Amino acid sequence: MNNRRAAVLVAGSWGTALASVLADNGCKVNLWTRNPDQEEEINTKRQNQRFLPDFTIHEAIHATTSLAEAVEDAAFILLAAPSSAMRDVARSIKEFASDKAVLVHATKGFEPDTLQRMSAVIEEELPAWKDRVVVLSGPSHAEEVSRKCPTTIVVASRTAKEAEEAQDWLINPYFRVYTNPDVIGVEVGGALKNIIALGAGLSDGLDFGDNAKAALLTRGLAEIARLGVSLGANPLTFAGLAGVGDLVVTCTSRHSRNWRAGYMLGQGQTLDEVLSTMGMVVEGVKTTRAAYLLSRKHGVEMPIAEQLYQVLFENKPPREAVEALMGRGRTNEMEEVAAEAAANWKE
Repeated sequence: MNNRRAAVLVAGSWGTALASVLADNGCKVNLWTRNPDQEEEINTKRQNQRFLPDFTIHEAIHATTSLAEAVEDAAFILLAAPSSAMRDVARSIKEFASDKAVLVHATKGFEPDTLQRMSAVIEEELPAWKDRVVVLSGPSHAEEVSRKCPTTIVVASRTAKEAEEAQDWLINPYFRVYTNPDVIGVEVGGALKNIIALGAGLSDGLDFGDNAKAALLTRGLAEIARLGVSLGANPLTFAGLAGVGDLVVTCTSRHSRNWRAGYMLGQGQTLDEVLSTMGMVVEGVKTTRAAYLLSRKHGVEMPIAEQLYQVLFENKPPREAVEALMGRGRTNEMEEVAAEAAANWKE
């Protein structure tokens, strides 16, 4: 790669951490923000205190509020905008970005209004990248990546070439990158684990213990796979980094915004109070609504997502939601396997 110029949009915690990975790999990185004060803080103080406190930003990272400056010479473009803003950001770079650039998104969620995955949203706004968008996902807290803690993620694309190019840009001794052909599975796993993390935090906030959280993770993974397969994912993806790997790290760490939001709900705060206290996007809230609507649209049973939807949007007391889950009718743990076995069972 002769052109080692990269662009990262936007300058949140994850965008800043990934810009640092690229800078460590010898890239000159333009980090785009809408906020002039944040631009000045990054460029003069080498800090991004709101989103990644106490982290010194690499000298090869240059913050800018100009989209043209950020992307027009970039050979690698990484989009880390919130799901609700992804369409606007993708549309905004169309006139500036080279269609020869590698385009990666690292956002875990669905578009709130259309319920589309992020790659579908990007391809609608940037048709030059149709079937070429790369998805980055996996167990990765921005705080730990910025500290160069060993991290392993996955990049997925419909073509091996695009995934491998993204792998080459990102991989280094502390940031290991695997490739995966299952774009749908990687996106669905990354998005839906945030719902289960909300539930895990809520369970901890209610002081329900490790048994309850283990059940949430296990049955939550079953729900994620069930909806993912209905959308066209490979079920094996959910046994990998973008599935169980991301689920475990998000449900068990205090770095997780979604876990923290669930914990505060379990402690008795309202959703408005939680979001006001957090001051940052909690993707799991919007994703819970999207998953609930998608499950109804596709006829997929997702009892955990349904109860969390009622807690978040219908003011159901968290304790009642847990009681509803525990009081469901008897069933088999592995529904599809059990159904097949029952059909072949000979007395």
